Amino acid sequence: MRIAMVGGGYVGLVSGACFAEFGADVTIVERDPRKLEALNAGRIPIYEPGLDTLVSSNVDAGRLTFGDDLGAAMSDADAVFIAVGTPTRRGDGHADLTYVYAAAGEIARAARTDLLVVTKSTVPVGTGREVARILRQTRPGLTFDVASNPEFLREGNAIDDFMRPDRVIVGIDRSGPDKGARAQALIEQLYRPLMAIQAPILLTDLETAELTKYAANAFLAMKVTFINEMADLCEKVGGNIHDVARGMGLDQRIGSRFLSPGPGYGGSCFPKDTRALTAIAQDAGAPTKLVEATVAINEARKTGMAERIIAQAGGSLEGKTVGILGLTFKPDTDDMREAASLPILARLHEAGAVLQVFDPEGMDAARALLPEGVRYCEDALAAAQDADIVVVLTEWNMFRALDPARLRSAMRGNAIADLRNIWSPDLMREAGFDYRSIGRP
Repeated sequence: MRIAMVGGGYVGLVSGACFAEFGADVTIVERDPRKLEALNAGRIPIYEPGLDTLVSSNVDAGRLTFGDDLGAAMSDADAVFIAVGTPTRRGDGHADLTYVYAAAGEIARAARTDLLVVTKSTVPVGTGREVARILRQTRPGLTFDVASNPEFLREGNAIDDFMRPDRVIVGIDRSGPDKGARAQALIEQLYRPLMAIQAPILLTDLETAELTKYAANAFLAMKVTFINEMADLCEKVGGNIHDVARGMGLDQRIGSRFLSPGPGYGGSCFPKDTRALTAIAQDAGAPTKLVEATVAINEARKTGMAERIIAQAGGSLEGKTVGILGLTFKPDTDDMREAASLPILARLHEAGAVLQVFDPEGMDAARALLPEGVRYCEDALAAAQDADIVVVLTEWNMFRALDPARLRSAMRGNAIADLRNIWSPDLMREAGFDYRSIGRP
């Protein structure tokens, strides 16, 4: 089976490499010259564990190629996947579908034969129908099958999520003469390796598939926000949020994942998708009050975390040095999109702090986003050097292994604001720190 993947970003590159691993011949179409040059030179423009090896092995096997010519990529393709960005539209929270619809038009103009066109990007309800309309209006002489196959990839664990998924959701447009039979046959052929391991594959309609992605991410965002609120309550009543989370998670109806307290969710999905879902629901006349509250609480939390740091530093950061451990929105990625570090560091800078930061993968991306004057350090101890307070913003494993004695020796002050609860309160206090975490005594 031959596939053209429109878009070589995170979703397109991971999905394309994994489909190639399944045995498909995949061409990824990328129009950014710098990204394309890097890919053709064997350099992966994003950080994702294992992706470099997966790409390299499939390029060597001849199953994965890169180019900027969509027509050439589609010349003998059975299916074309749209994996372009859908950023938040400025002003109203809706997903910006400019790139999706432009890709649909270009696919229609370049098509030489009947095709299956699949949206892999996260798109609002109704997008698949509009893609189908664009395709058929642009090339009425061809037959286009349309499907929605949203991705459920966690950054830092994307390859395993693709290869051993909790579920695969595929919405198929069954309005054509064959009621979607050809589209379903191609999808089943493509995902045969997952069917062989009995991965759950849900075949449904376009609208349901599109909404499922937003509903899943919004639910997880609510779960994160809920445990953060419970952490705040623990601090007031003397509870331990880790035990509360464990007690909740042992209930199989709830589950243990996404019950780790922190400074607020970020990344490329939760913030964008929760905003988009509230906009979709408002337009449909069925407002999602829980999701709206989640968005507002999460934004306020990030600002609140900055004020918490200032208070621990004695109420003022003017002229004080703050060591920052971690910048990315989560570990095992270089993604800075909507990271909690951005508003927190902006507020600390505004308060007069000297900021020394270290992140093992995110500093290049952070430079364009953080305030001027931030010091970028070579390692965690360098970020802590002469710091009055050290703040943990991302739970990279390397930070868990830091020797408390060496950390204390590097610092000028003794305050630790651990916003990811990576260290033992007892051990850190025994080492001489004014140690404060989230939701723990």
